[in-house]
Amino acid sequence: MLGDFIQYDFLRYTFYTGLLIGIIAPLLGTFLVVRRLSLLADSLSHVTLAGIAFGLWLDKLLTISLSPLYGGIAFSVLGSVFIEKLRRMYPAYQEIGIPIILSSGVGLSVIFISLANGFNNDLFNYLFGSVSAVSKNDFYTILGITVIVLIIIFIFYKELLTLSFDEEHAIVSGIHAKRIHLLFIILTALVIAASIRIVGVLLVSALMTLPVAAAMRIAKSYKQLILYSLLFGEVAVVSGLISGYYLSIPPGGTIVMTAVIILLGSLSYQKLVFRKKEVV
Repeated sequence: MLGDFIQYDFLRYTFYTGLLIGIIAPLLGTFLVVRRLSLLADSLSHVTLAGIAFGLWLDKLLTISLSPLYGGIAFSVLGSVFIEKLRRMYPAYQEIGIPIILSSGVGLSVIFISLANGFNNDLFNYLFGSVSAVSKNDFYTILGITVIVLIIIFIFYKELLTLSFDEEHAIVSGIHAKRIHLLFIILTALVIAASIRIVGVLLVSALMTLPVAAAMRIAKSYKQLILYSLLFGEVAVVSGLISGYYLSIPPGGTIVMTAVIILLGSLSYQKLVFRKKEVV
């Protein structure tokens, strides 16, 4: 079943990109879910769509052959910075920045999509993902983002873990909470922008939360949570890409539905284990 993905260059780049996304999306998702910031992914994904639509409009206006992915990355990072600034401006209502930026992203998306002559095949691929949309340059860009994310998570793992579970203790311990928050939200923006090519704007947040939700039902420690999340994420991406390709449908939907099946399986497994304990 993997024959075509190995034989053809464009499918090979898609498959390799999927493997990378299957690592970094659930990895950041573990911190998002624990910190109760799952909606942050939705917010930044809509801002990313605005950047992609801006890139498509710019390409039409100036005939610049620049991948819209870079516009998506730029807008996503800017959106993450604004969310962090709003979080500081409203300390008692820190979550208010998320719907503000989400609404702004939707509004800008509508404007730029209209200026770019509405929906086309490229925009459809960004909305729902595509098995043929990843170019060689896109792959190397996403590879660079993956390396950056893994290095920063490795270096600041203890700080991120402490902030996720007990922010007050982290601040007392001398951790620069504001800097770590900003760094984390920028990483999230990069991961979301990188995932758009495979999963699509409308479904990218699911890849960051569903594998984590499934892992939470069976993991006994935070490290196990990360390990199971990565495993479930990779299974969802690989299975979704293969089934999406052979069924000739956007891979975003098949990836998400595979993740949903994994979640249902983990819930059933937990119930089965609980019943066995009751019997014993």
